[in-house]
Amino acid sequence: MAQNPNHTMSKKQIKNPLKEIERLEKEIKQLKSRKKYGLVWESKPEEVVEMCKEKLPVLKEEKSREIKSDTKSPVNVLIEGDNYHSLSVLNYTHEKKIDVIYIDPPYNTGAKDWKYNNNFVDINDQWRHSKWLSMMEKRLVLAKKLLKADGVLICAIDENEVSHLGALLEEIFFNRGIHLITIVHNPRGIQGKNFSYTNEFAFFVLPKGKRVIGERKIEEKDITWRNLRDNGGESLRSDARNCFYPIIVRNGKVVGFGKILDTNKHPKKQTEKKNGDYYIWPIDSKGIERKWRYAVQSVNLVKHLLRAKKSKGGYEVEIGKNFGTVRTVWSGSRYDSNENGTKLVHSFVPKTHFDFPKSIYNIYDCIAPIIYERKNAIVLDYFAGSGTTGHALMMINKEDKGNRKFILCTNNENGISTDVCHPRLKKAITGHKNYPSITGFNANLKYYKTDFVDSSTTDKNKKEIVDKSTEMLCIKESCFNSVKKGKNFSIFKNNDDKYLGIVYDDSGIESFKKEVNKLKKKFIVYVFSLDDSAREEEFEDVSEWVEPKPIPAVILNVYKRVFR
Repeated sequence: MAQNPNHTMSKKQIKNPLKEIERLEKEIKQLKSRKKYGLVWESKPEEVVEMCKEKLPVLKEEKSREIKSDTKSPVNVLIEGDNYHSLSVLNYTHEKKIDVIYIDPPYNTGAKDWKYNNNFVDINDQWRHSKWLSMMEKRLVLAKKLLKADGVLICAIDENEVSHLGALLEEIFFNRGIHLITIVHNPRGIQGKNFSYTNEFAFFVLPKGKRVIGERKIEEKDITWRNLRDNGGESLRSDARNCFYPIIVRNGKVVGFGKILDTNKHPKKQTEKKNGDYYIWPIDSKGIERKWRYAVQSVNLVKHLLRAKKSKGGYEVEIGKNFGTVRTVWSGSRYDSNENGTKLVHSFVPKTHFDFPKSIYNIYDCIAPIIYERKNAIVLDYFAGSGTTGHALMMINKEDKGNRKFILCTNNENGISTDVCHPRLKKAITGHKNYPSITGFNANLKYYKTDFVDSSTTDKNKKEIVDKSTEMLCIKESCFNSVKKGKNFSIFKNNDDKYLGIVYDDSGIESFKKEVNKLKKKFIVYVFSLDDSAREEEFEDVSEWVEPKPIPAVILNVYKRVFR
């Protein structure tokens, strides 16, 4: 019987059998270690990640870029720097605190619009997909730690990486449900070799077994109206006595409902005029007495969905829902990225060089159904670009007087943070004459840049981390109003009378306690310590007012976990 030549070797071919056995054992070990199912790619080193082996990120406030609108309104945050570093900081300040993460990452089109290790990744780069997946994976892993148990991640993408991204999300968010939405964002189309591309996608990553996507709002022009009067089978007055009553119309609007009419009484006509008001009965064009779709005891619940429509004989009453279940394909002028994205941004920031901003209604409709019922939600976008996510969130707050906050992270490549994102948000907050309905918000903004301290855990470096931790702690506790800055201590508060204390050195403890005794307020105080203790014994005499916590040990422990 002939042997398979691929599985045999002569003694002459094997010069060193032991080395060959070692090589084969190593290869078998590698094969066994590979995933049996899932996305496999060559992970590429990234400079901003490697940097964190030697330096730890902190934040430094840019006071000149702060935007103040209303002291009682939410304080939002814009962080300038590489988003890997920003996410690392947020892993300390916002672990399991984020309601929604919306991101619009680089689409990896090969058009030299994305850099990896400071070099553009073009279409001919043989590691193009591996670099993109490496970049995304590192950040998604950090982002996952920030989501609440019922939080939602939304990721926009186009055809270049949609399949790879879907597999990556399944791997990282293996315990969540993943849904793909199609959005027609460019009805004119972008010509490819074979197709004209008019759409892109959005992945929604949701907790399993929970309903977290609420209703979507429907614009007035898109509402489907139908007569409130019933028709077809079992639509007669005799089929439901409680559904035969007059609907009162005044000045063309539904203002109330009359009493149920006795069964032996009959209206003279479908629309009756009484004292300037119109009483509309469920009588059809043939004079047949029918019934309303709602009984008199429940119709008031849908009053806001009713409209009076003028007819030959008087009025007809129609019902139309201005909300509905979120669909998996979105289309319409609302999502046109040119009309409601590019033109809007260029109007806010003339001569901007930022290309392809999302339609503001695209992002609005992504996040709104999730946070309508969460009026204190926190929304994060760590590929913030021109700041559309922040703008959309402020629109939602304006509509229902919510107190939601956003955190935006972006680098400053080509001045995107300082020259586009920040001025766009400032114009949105202060108002724009061409867009009065979607600008002019009661909102505030704090602007930070990422900074770094040496990662070696010497006492000197620990002290430096504490000295540079003020901004991180203010963000963590949402206390931004400075109350007192003493020697080696600081005090901040927020609008809800929550107080934050920071003690930078032992010499600041006694002075800080004197202020606590004056204010008689509950404090969370972060105390410099070279170990994990918060120096509790030093605060026993003010224990009813103070909850001490140690720094920098907790920060260092988070970074140790993040960068391991």
